[in-house]
Amino acid sequence: MKVLQIIDSLEAGGAERMAVTIANALVGAGHDSHICVTRREGLLNESIDRNVRYLFLEKKGKLGLAAIFKLNNYIRVHQIDVVHAHSTSAFIAVLAFLFLRKKPLLVWHDHYGKANELDQRPLIFIRFISRNFDHVISVNPLLRDWAVKQLKRKKVTYLENFAVKPLKSHISSPLKGVQGKRMICLANLREQKDHFNLIHAFDIVHKENKDWTLHLCGQDFQDDYSAKLKTLIIEKNLQNHVFLLGSRVDVSAILHKCDIAVLSSKSEGLPVALLEYGLHKLPSVVTDVGACAEVVKDYGIVVTPEDPAALAAAMMELINNKDKRISYGHSFFSHVVDNYGSDRYVKQLMNIYNAPN
Repeated sequence: MKVLQIIDSLEAGGAERMAVTIANALVGAGHDSHICVTRREGLLNESIDRNVRYLFLEKKGKLGLAAIFKLNNYIRVHQIDVVHAHSTSAFIAVLAFLFLRKKPLLVWHDHYGKANELDQRPLIFIRFISRNFDHVISVNPLLRDWAVKQLKRKKVTYLENFAVKPLKSHISSPLKGVQGKRMICLANLREQKDHFNLIHAFDIVHKENKDWTLHLCGQDFQDDYSAKLKTLIIEKNLQNHVFLLGSRVDVSAILHKCDIAVLSSKSEGLPVALLEYGLHKLPSVVTDVGACAEVVKDYGIVVTPEDPAALAAAMMELINNKDKRISYGHSFFSHVVDNYGSDRYVKQLMNIYNAPN
């Protein structure tokens, strides 16, 4: 089967990582796999399997007519059977389909990261283009129910994100802090990730655990959110204990060097970072948003969002109990491997691709 993934960028975000991971997994399963990037290349270029065919549209402006026709031509020439559009890339996919006589199956993959704030989503535009979707994939039950109710789509599937065992990699630059006493948060600097909650919690933790450090790995957009976060770190006098790593290609190596993992979000879909924590046997503390509690189950600690005291208490529970850290790490690893592996995911995906229209 010839399948084309479409994503707007290859920056290291959750939806972007899933698009690349799916494209790679389809190659591994023997399919003719393609990936199209509409606007921006990025760190994830290096993660694309060399057997995945690659198209970069370099879309300019809101409409991007040249990019639309380039995508249309690619679909025709390569006789694509399925176009799998992730998040906002569905817009250009729908426009490209307008000029196709023979239309492939169009699957929209909804990774919306503010699943707890769906009432603020731009419904009219999505509902308009959704008439062209043959199938909708949602990364958590909230998004599935939203698609059924608001988009009136009959073919909607809740399909959890999946994880792939990471290859061994070398760290590009040494991490600061004491070995055995590092915390990691793998999340781009965005409002819904609520790093402010995490900094306030770590400030509580730091008062009793001076030798622990916190490492924030994710893209810094150099915006107002980022500036305020850096100001808070300085105000709390944590600049020698909290380190912003930015986007990194050596994420796996970084995770191997850390001991406790945290996600402090106030809204989520199903974060790929959480699955990566599991694959690296990291004991994890997460907030109860999106599908986080469903993924972690009893193999980590789940706390209420926007509650620094609760988050700090959970972090200190792991700091003070090494045996519990080891136990959580191993059980979480087994849980992720058993329930969020690529073979199971690809099988479910092929059922969607092969379903009659």
